[in-house]
Amino acid sequence: MSARPRLRLHRAAALIAVAALALAGCSKGSATKDTSEGGVTTVRYLTFSAAPDHLEDLNGIVAAFEKANPDVKVSVQTAPYKDYFTQLQTSIAGGTVADAFELDYQNFVTYAQAGSLADLAGPSANDKAWQPSVLSPAALDAFKHGGKQYALPESFSTVVLIYNKALFDAAGVAYPTSDWKWSDEAAAAQKLTDKAKGVYGDFQPVSFYEFYKAVNQAGGTFLSPDGKSATFNSPQGVAAAKWLIGKSGTTMPTVTEIGNTPDFDTNLFKAGKLAMWHNGNWQFDTLKDVPFGWDVVVEPGDAQKASAVFQNAVAVSAASSHKDAAFRWLNFLTTSDQTVTARINSSWELPPLADASKLSGYLSKTPPSNRKAVMDALGKQSLLPVIAKEQQMQDIVNNALTKAAGGEDVQKTLDDAAKQVTALL
Repeated sequence: MSARPRLRLHRAAALIAVAALALAGCSKGSATKDTSEGGVTTVRYLTFSAAPDHLEDLNGIVAAFEKANPDVKVSVQTAPYKDYFTQLQTSIAGGTVADAFELDYQNFVTYAQAGSLADLAGPSANDKAWQPSVLSPAALDAFKHGGKQYALPESFSTVVLIYNKALFDAAGVAYPTSDWKWSDEAAAAQKLTDKAKGVYGDFQPVSFYEFYKAVNQAGGTFLSPDGKSATFNSPQGVAAAKWLIGKSGTTMPTVTEIGNTPDFDTNLFKAGKLAMWHNGNWQFDTLKDVPFGWDVVVEPGDAQKASAVFQNAVAVSAASSHKDAAFRWLNFLTTSDQTVTARINSSWELPPLADASKLSGYLSKTPPSNRKAVMDALGKQSLLPVIAKEQQMQDIVNNALTKAAGGEDVQKTLDDAAKQVTALL
């Protein structure tokens, strides 16, 4: 896959087991160094998403915040993603952690469970500018743990259905709509596939990241509500696996045909040989110069809509001596007009705002014409299942899907995988 947010999450998964062990040994009572001086409080903020491409944007947001809040100074610290969580773990263990820092959803769960994040109820109550209604309710809920708000949603990307209008027109097939279900997508894909011309109707990898979402789309759950057992071997899970597997070799290329070709799906779509493509809004800039019309819709569901949403959030350290000032900074960083403008102008990931009209500068850009689908997908998000042994779980599920795609009984492979995953919980 050629999707940056997905790759970020894959790398993060490999770190979770290490993170859980490192955090378990952290001293939760250690406080960060007091950095108040002359009536001005310095808030240290650690980020991975700003460097190297968006440091200038972040610096502009910092300057606007400090102008509006002369009693607070923000000291920005950066680390590349590949080193970020190792550095964060080390700083927590050593009592030198920044007052506020960035997390993706997957790692948020780990750090919240470890008690490394401050409950934001107190700091938010002390910030007169705090207006939770500005942020998407679904995004806010994603960063709650045990009913408490431990982080603020900062940015998001969503997976949508991207489609080639020229291929639809040539085949006389109506464009996808927000009402489409799997059956509609399958019927269109069959009509759009022309193997003799190397044209395929659909592309959606048979993988863990597509499967957990498809289980939700079928009306099922990946794990039980108490998180103690795997439930993806339900009839809905079987339907989800068959939905993905059934595309390979019929309306999309086989794994053998794809091989190890980098960006196979991106290049196939850009060449005008792919009618429908399950991918994210991070692809929009890469497609702006293709010589054919294209647009997007929210991915079809079966029993319901369920979209993959990749989210970053910002949190206050439980050990910070400046929780109120740190929250004030994070509130500004996630909801201010300066942030919204900077993100839209620089194609930095979108802020998850409740009022889509505030993103008019983004929504009015073309192509695609239906950028609103990105916001609509946020409201139908399917949260990634996260456990302590995340990578092992993903490997088990991917192995089961590979066996099923190779012809083994789908129910049996999912039953075996569910037993293995349940043993990890």
